[in-house]
Amino acid sequence: MFRSGLLATAMVAMTMAGAQAQQPDGAPKRLDRQLDKLPEPPAKLPKIGADRTRGLDFLFGALKAAPDEASAKHVEARIWAQWVATPSDTAALLMARAKVAVEAKQMDVALKLLDAVVKLRPDYIEGWNRRATVYYLQDDYPHAIQDIEQVLAREPRHFGALAGLGMIMRDLGDDKRALDAFRKALAINPHLDKVPELVKTLTEKVEGRDI
Repeated sequence: MFRSGLLATAMVAMTMAGAQAQQPDGAPKRLDRQLDKLPEPPAKLPKIGADRTRGLDFLFGALKAAPDEASAKHVEARIWAQWVATPSDTAALLMARAKVAVEAKQMDVALKLLDAVVKLRPDYIEGWNRRATVYYLQDDYPHAIQDIEQVLAREPRHFGALAGLGMIMRDLGDDKRALDAFRKALAINPHLDKVPELVKTLTEKVEGRDI
């Protein structure tokens, strides 16, 4: 029910925004966008231990309790390392090739590779998350939302997916749902780049300024 409701909301928002925010090719216009793509893991990731589930629970606690930005970013990188790691050599190879395809702006190739990843390992959340990014870069918001939902169904604490959902809803003109997604992301990771500023701006738009 959540999935169908969210998709319906996105389609309604897209229709409402369409008349006033269209690019020449008919794609929805991204309003004052502050990020070029959905949140992604850092370029360099630390090695991870064997007990991944227990490790994530500990890391999320450490992330909330981080005393400063540097400490938080170190913990955040360790969480991303857990999400990115895959025991499948085939999936890892497909992910690497998809990354090269995206960098070469060969989005159709990247999508085919990522389609293969999610078919091979539907339990691997980074496959869904990376494909959501490619869909977003193509302005294909309904499919991006579908993949983000797959990520959140497997890992509700995925602050990257929540922040990405907020960006999409904001682009579609649904400021209320964007604000809700950004707040959920910040509740999990208070040190997300750009998101606190977006929350402040959207809070003023949605709820008004404090008197």
